[in-house]
Amino acid sequence: MNRNNHHTAENDEMLITKIFIKHFIYWPLLLLLLVITTLSAFFYIRYATPKYEATATLVINDEKKGADDSRLMESLNIINTKKIIENETEVLQSRTLMDKVVKTLHLYAPVYVEGEIRDMSGYIASPIKIEAENPESVIESPKIYVKYNNQSGEIYLNGEKKGYINSWIDTDYGRIKFSLNEKNDELNKNKIIYFRLLKIRDVTKSILSNLNIKALNKLSSIINISYKDEVPQRAEKIVNMLIAMYNKSAIEEKNVLAQNTLNFVEQRLNAVSKDIDSIERLVQSYKSGSGSIDISTQGQYYLKNVSENDQELGRLNMQLGVLDQLENNVKNNSSGNLMPATVGIADQNISKLMTDLSDKELEYERLRKTVAENNPMLMSLKDQINKLRPSISENLKNQRQNLEASRGRLYATNNKYNSILSSIPLKERQILELSRDQNVKNGIYSFLLQKREETKLSYASNISDTRIINNALATKKPVSPNKLMIYLIAIAMATGIFFLIVSIKEGLNTKIKYRKEIEKYTSVPIIAEITEKKPNQSLLIEPGKRTFIAEEFRKLNISLTFLGLGKEKKRVLVTSGIPGEGKSFIAANLAISNSLTGKKVLLIDLDLHKPSIENIFNLKKGMKGMSEYLLGNVSIIDIVTGVDGFGNLSIIPSGSIQHNASELILNDRLAECISYVSDKYDLIIIDSAPTEMITDSFVISKLCDFTIYTVRHNYTPKILLKRFDKSQALNPLNNTSIVFNSIKSKGYFNNEYGYGYKYTYSGKNKEYYMDK
Repeated sequence: MNRNNHHTAENDEMLITKIFIKHFIYWPLLLLLLVITTLSAFFYIRYATPKYEATATLVINDEKKGADDSRLMESLNIINTKKIIENETEVLQSRTLMDKVVKTLHLYAPVYVEGEIRDMSGYIASPIKIEAENPESVIESPKIYVKYNNQSGEIYLNGEKKGYINSWIDTDYGRIKFSLNEKNDELNKNKIIYFRLLKIRDVTKSILSNLNIKALNKLSSIINISYKDEVPQRAEKIVNMLIAMYNKSAIEEKNVLAQNTLNFVEQRLNAVSKDIDSIERLVQSYKSGSGSIDISTQGQYYLKNVSENDQELGRLNMQLGVLDQLENNVKNNSSGNLMPATVGIADQNISKLMTDLSDKELEYERLRKTVAENNPMLMSLKDQINKLRPSISENLKNQRQNLEASRGRLYATNNKYNSILSSIPLKERQILELSRDQNVKNGIYSFLLQKREETKLSYASNISDTRIINNALATKKPVSPNKLMIYLIAIAMATGIFFLIVSIKEGLNTKIKYRKEIEKYTSVPIIAEITEKKPNQSLLIEPGKRTFIAEEFRKLNISLTFLGLGKEKKRVLVTSGIPGEGKSFIAANLAISNSLTGKKVLLIDLDLHKPSIENIFNLKKGMKGMSEYLLGNVSIIDIVTGVDGFGNLSIIPSGSIQHNASELILNDRLAECISYVSDKYDLIIIDSAPTEMITDSFVISKLCDFTIYTVRHNYTPKILLKRFDKSQALNPLNNTSIVFNSIKSKGYFNNEYGYGYKYTYSGKNKEYYMDK
């Protein structure tokens, strides 16, 4: 298992190395891309508008996380509403609040100082600020040049005088007022300033995109607010104003709820006050008409008991009346209107449910102004409200039954007392009944007065449910652009583009470029790699000289020896797939290389269609060769010729070109020729026609011991190598091996792709060095 892991690690390392080497040969492109992207990053940083970040922190009174007010404030603030921090985060990011901030700070009319390369914000530098009378109706304008005369107070727009400072001016863009900027720094008089008029919704959208509001963590009720702007003072102002508008909105909502409760109490007070006034008038009229002033002691005793029962009945009736109104509100209040707080309800469960319903309806109304109707949080609140209503109705029904039962018992008791009081003289009984009603109404009136005062105290003591921990403070240094990040992005972009270009270039390439591709498309072994030669230079091996390419041919000889080349097996066929792959070059230099070792070598040019050996060795034109021999016109001795400078090398040229050259190859005389020369020479090398165009090589290969198939770097098509591999399975060449020819020397690495031999040669001492 360790061995497998070791091999896997080695393969991964080799793969990474191969990918690196494959792309490194294009390093000038990478360098160019790095220069371009780095310069682009430099100029972007140089001319980009820097932005500063202002941050503030506040605490929300979240009912789930324990941020409650003090007990004193809680007792005064009976209209208090509980908040959830997730909801408040959405509210703080709402367009409604930010619209108010934009209008209050006049952000719809930004001022700029015109620069040579880029314009700068004039929030500090401008001597004036702009305010629209109706921000919603201003006409959007890209550039309005403004000039202010600080001596006369005159305002010029686009070179025309329009009015004076601190006064409303009618313009083509709307009614506008210019006032002095209290933040103004001393501005160079030569600077040109202008302002723009923007739609509030566009400004709001832009600000919200740079605003970040989030809770400190899931268990905390602390909210962090941050905003980025090119002017640090403006960033602080926007954040502080957003908090102020949020607090103001929260107090206004609580005041609306308190006012609804006050209106309800006032209505009840007015009704009870009328009843008391009516009873008092009846008592006064009865006493003055009947002359009754006092009642008996027994009547006083019974009257006291009846009065207490009547007061209790009054309270029960009032509670039943409140229940009637609450039931009506619960059944009919489906539009989300805020409900008054419960007053006079003894059942704490109903009070709690009504408070929960009121809080959730208030929360629903607040969210509905800031989020869409299909918002999950809004739909969840609506579902909770719909579930609370039946529960409240059921509790109200049960409470009504209890109150009606209690009222029935009191009625029964009063009937008993009434039967006793019937014995009291009629006048005394009548005045007692009037006094009883008066006492009941007075008790109800006192109770309502108390509730009204409590509600007014709550209304007066309404405060925000948030506490500011840190006011907005901007950073001293810009937070963007981030130089390090931009340079890293530039380098990453250059690298990515480089790999993309190289991958596309390599992917679109249809030629064989790497040794790995040869191994991928065929199982025929590669026995040698030959470096690219100079143009018009065919013979690269000379007596007494050692060169890099000569060493490569010596390696080829060694590889053939390992394959079995020797006295018994001495015939080598050299061919290729298509013309131009260098088969004749390989055959000629392989023959020379072996002749220099003392072997008697015969080079036969059997490419009877397009011979090349004569041109490589500068032989005389028109010499008789294999064509004439195969036709039976000459003998073998007549066509063998020597080569000047290479005593051990002999050549049989192709001879004249015949129209039936392929038929001549099938002649039995070819086998006789090869058999004859095999006895005379130590090595026979045959140059044959390309296999894809002519079938001569398949015939000749049967007469040879070895076949060298030439593949040329960046020339041989990949599809050709695929077809060669298939033909090897059907009609194979004898004992085939591949020579990878004309490899370009690139980079500084020796690798299986065929690139990268680094070599030097000293002609003076004839020493050869090669690093792999």
